[in-house]
Parts: sequence; structure tokens; C-alpha cells
Amino acid sequence: MESSLSLQALMQRFSKRWSSLPDHRKPNNNQSYTLADGALSAFGVFFMQSPSFLAHQRQLERNKGRNNARSLFQATKIPSDTQIRNLLDPLSHAEFAVDFWYVLDEMRQQQQLLRFRNALDTYAIALDGVHFFSSEKISCPQCLTRTDRVGVEHFYHSAVTPVFVKPKTAEVLPLPPEFIVPQDGQEKQDCERNASKRWLEQHHEHFPAHSVTYLGDDLYANQPLCQLLSETYQQFFIFVCKPESYAGLYQWLDFLEKNGALETLTQRHWNGKRTELWRYRFALQVPLRNGNDALLVNWFELVITDEKTGKILYHNSFVTNHPVTAANVMTLAEVGRTRWKIENENNNTLKTKGYHFEHNFGHGSHDLANVLATLNILAFLLHTVQELLTPAYQRLRQALGARKTFFNDLRALTRYMVFDSWNDLFLFMEEGLEIAPAPP
Repeated sequence: MESSLSLQALMQRFSKRWSSLPDHRKPNNNQSYTLADGALSAFGVFFMQSPSFLAHQRQLERNKGRNNARSLFQATKIPSDTQIRNLLDPLSHAEFAVDFWYVLDEMRQQQQLLRFRNALDTYAIALDGVHFFSSEKISCPQCLTRTDRVGVEHFYHSAVTPVFVKPKTAEVLPLPPEFIVPQDGQEKQDCERNASKRWLEQHHEHFPAHSVTYLGDDLYANQPLCQLLSETYQQFFIFVCKPESYAGLYQWLDFLEKNGALETLTQRHWNGKRTELWRYRFALQVPLRNGNDALLVNWFELVITDEKTGKILYHNSFVTNHPVTAANVMTLAEVGRTRWKIENENNNTLKTKGYHFEHNFGHGSHDLANVLATLNILAFLLHTVQELLTPAYQRLRQALGARKTFFNDLRALTRYMVFDSWNDLFLFMEEGLEIAPAPP
């Protein structure tokens, strides 16, 4: 039986669900194409990482009466690029959040999400903001604005892009994004903190209490958000906490240090080239800010130095609501440092590894840019799931080596040939490369 997380099964699932997307067209409008056709066609462009994919499929349809947009991505008909934008513009990006959760819930049911369970017995979800469009001329109602030092106004898009991360695991699992957009009735411009709170409000029910450790940079270590996570949603957090941002907290820590009340643990590590000293310090139940209502948090710090030269190689400090002891501070630091994966393995991948996240695929007059960005991130999630779970996909990626070669071959094959299914396409590639499938 084919896995529910195979590409063929997932595209059939998306096709069925997207056929019920809300259609805002008036009855007298030309409705030759369905909204599902628009969404599936756009998704095909992002998944194949090819702006020309649909043009090639239209040519195949003319020449052969068949095309891969239909057989692989389940699009009944292929709209033009302009028609796709017109179909998707009135939709909200939030319509596609359920598709992320379907994939992740299927992974959970198949015990595959356990791959991301960490040594704290939680899942770590990193939060971070990312810009993905900027222009001095093109704008839409969802654009944010800023004025530079010479008075030029810039329009841009930003989002919070949460991801599952785990130490020593290269892959990340993207979750539904939350976009930083102008809010109705608000004079102040939206911000990353508010978008993160909206994301938590919309999606926290997907996680049982005390099952998630949220990770974030210094921006997130503020009392309202920490209190929300700890008291309202009953989850954990490990947030970077810098002295320049939290003066009240560090006054307490200075007092504790002067009185010898900071716990200290030092370890020596050989990294293959040099010996490093890893020094951990921590303190329990210290106030996050000044005032009688201050939230009490646990603080820890990691400083890595070259034993021979004394040069500091790494220095960071964190606040958390996890208990901190000499036995677990190393694990807490390892999980906290995993926050960087959201920038390296998620945001940078979307920008530099073929997804062209910063490109303007369409701006529209409603939510088009955010809808297309959401479909792009969803394509990244499906690539990751296939890399984790689909043997044929894994064998091809390994045999072809460079990620770029794999996608170049996909684009070339689907430009000239039509495949009845993803399984047929992968089998054709394996036979051409003389890759023997693994024995059952």
C-alpha cells in the first residue's frame, strides 16, 4: 500500500482539498479554471523550482495531449501565469495552514515525527522573522513600509517562519508561516513579536502541554511572551538573553556572581584540531526584568575558549523555564544553540537553494504574495519529507550527489516526457542511473 506521505498521495490529497477553496469569482466570470488548478499549478512551479515548468507542460499538452502538471501535480487544466495570480489573489494564505498540519500529523501517526524529539523529551520549534520581498515601486495592501536615510520609501514583506529543529539533525520541518502585515485598526506597524503571538494563538492546540521547547533570539526573551508560553500554553522556552537588552536581569546576576552564587561547570573538548574549554554558568529563579511582577526564569551561559590561546570562540546566554542543573545544562545549551538552524537550514535554503523566496512571483491587490510564499514553503516541507521517508527519492539524491543536479534532471525529464506518476518518474531515473532498489 502506498504511503500517505508519498508525493503521489500527497498531491492527490491536496487536489481534493483545494477543490473546496473559497471561490470569490462572480457567477458571470469566466470560470474555465478552478481555484485548485491555480493552486496546484503554482505549487508545481515551486516544487520543481522552475519558472518555466508550466510553459513546458502547455507545450507537452499541445504535442502529446498529456502533461506532467496533470499526472504529477493533479492540475486538470493549466491556467496562464496571469490567470493563476487572479485565481489566488483573493485567497488568504491561512487557507493552506491545514495542509502543513496534515503532513505533520501523518508523520506523527507513523511515528516519524519522533526523529525530531530531543534529549529534553520535547520537540524544539525555532521562531524567527525573515524578509522575502523589497521594492521601491511595487506594493500591495499587505506590504510593510520603511523610509531610508535619504527619504526613499521601501515596500517589503516579512514573515515568522517556525520550524521543527533538532541538534545534530540536518533537516528542519517547516510549519505554517505567520505574516507580518498591517493590522486593521492599528496605527503602529505590525512586528515580529505580535506575529509570533498570533501564530501561537492559532496553532498551539496542535501540541500537548509540556511537549514543545520554543527557541528564539534576544527579541523573544520578553516577559509577555515568556509568560504566555509558560502559563497560558504550558510549554517550554529557551531564548537568547543579552546583557544590553535585559539590564535588570544582569544586575541580579552581577550580584550573584560577586557573592559566589552562580553555579559553574567546566569541560574540556577536543575538536580534532585543538582543545576547547566549555564553561557553563547558571542561576535559578532570577527576575527577567525589574519590578515586583517580574517573571522568574532560569538563566544559563556557555563560553567556549581555545585552551591554548584563551581566545573566546563562542559566548551566549539564555533564559528558560526548564529546570537547570549541572546534569542537564549541557543539553539545554545544545538545544538552545539549535535556534540557528532556522536561519541556516530554513531561511537561507529558501533564499539560496532554488526556491527564490525573495523573488516577486506576484503581488496582486489582496494576499497574493503571501499565498505564493506559503505554497513555496509547503513545497520545501514536501521535499524534506521525501528526503526523510521515500527510499527512491533518497537513492536518487545520493546517486546524483549535488542537490542542483537532482533538480536539473527533474526539470529536463519533465520538459520532454510525460510520466504517469511520481513512482514512474523515479523508477525511470533509477533505471537510467542503474540504481538497484533496496531489497524488500
